Amino acid sequence: MITSIYASLSALLIVKLTLAVIKLRRKNRVSVGDGGNEELQLAIRAHSNAVEYIPVTLMLLLTLELNGAPRILIHILGAALLIGRILHAMGLPAKDFKKRVLGMQITIYLLIGLAILNISFLVFTGSFKF
Repeated sequence: MITSIYASLSALLIVKLTLAVIKLRRKNRVSVGDGGNEELQLAIRAHSNAVEYIPVTLMLLLTLELNGAPRILIHILGAALLIGRILHAMGLPAKDFKKRVLGMQITIYLLIGLAILNISFLVFTGSFKF
């Protein structure tokens, strides 16, 4: 399955963001929360944001793949997921508003597109039954 590639790469991104939070917690001696440290707050949000958006996007990508969408479409959408999440993850801690916004725009449009594509595949293939 193609989605497993993007799930695996997304998992590695989440691990990288997790390690960044751990590093800052150790550096600032903060075991829970952010200790009022802005750098740690931003790293925590970058990680949390990835964990909030990646699972539902992968679920929609997988259902689209299972619904028989073209392989190239799954690759394009999976790559868009990674690009959007990486841009957001880079932009948030660096306070790079353009990367952060672009990453969120890609993610939101991707979610909307995947939802519409999944519904369309079900309706137009006759698979949707009440």
